[in-house]
Amino acid sequence: MQLLTKALIVTTTQLTIILILVASVFLVLIAIAIIKMYKLKAENKKLMQTNAFKDYENSNEERPSGHLYGDN
Repeated sequence: MQLLTKALIVTTTQLTIILILVASVFLVLIAIAIIKMYKLKAENKKLMQTNAFKDYENSNEERPSGHLYGDN
């Protein structure tokens, strides 16, 4: 029983290392998400400036509103 309790003891140094590793993994994931966000924002801006979007926006065709029961 003495051996089992001794194996479960975690020192503050080990705990600090584990927390630093976990924090660094989360920082990498956050950095990847921010980079992807800026890339998508740039791509969206480029797509909004294309002629296809302007043609769709300026067309006078009847577009469905997406409401199930119409515009009542």
